[in-house]
Amino acid sequence: MILGHIDSPSLAGCHPELVRTIGIALDAQPQACAPGRYELEGDRLFMNVMHLTTQLPDEKKAEQHRAYVDIQILLAGEERILYGVAGSGRQCETWHEEEDYQLCGEIDNPHSLLLRPGMFAVFMPDEPHKPGCTVGEPGEIKKVVIKLHRTALGL
Repeated sequence: MILGHIDSPSLAGCHPELVRTIGIALDAQPQACAPGRYELEGDRLFMNVMHLTTQLPDEKKAEQHRAYVDIQILLAGEERILYGVAGSGRQCETWHEEEDYQLCGEIDNPHSLLLRPGMFAVFMPDEPHKPGCTVGEPGEIKKVVIKLHRTALGL
């Protein structure tokens, strides 16, 4: 997991391809986009713009991916994300190959981060994460989740 701000992704230690990817997505003006999927470079790189209400962590399951790196950028509101290291997902459900996700009921030794507008978190394949969690009370957020195929990073 990598945490940083969109003003300086290279300072967060991001691979040059991640820096390029964040720039491409921000150039597409996700803050002005309606919720939905937007292709940037076909299936290799796309983004999902989301508007949602945060929930208590106990009301959500963690997710993990195999084929794609998740770059989650908060555009509005506040969001807590629980996460773990690769392989720490527990009580995992059926793998959904076509949509590239698996839900897990638990993260072993979870950590927590707080996103505010302009901040991003990068989750590598097999790193479980539970986005959209409350910071205090449930609230509205807008975010963009950039999906970069793992082969772009040589994974």
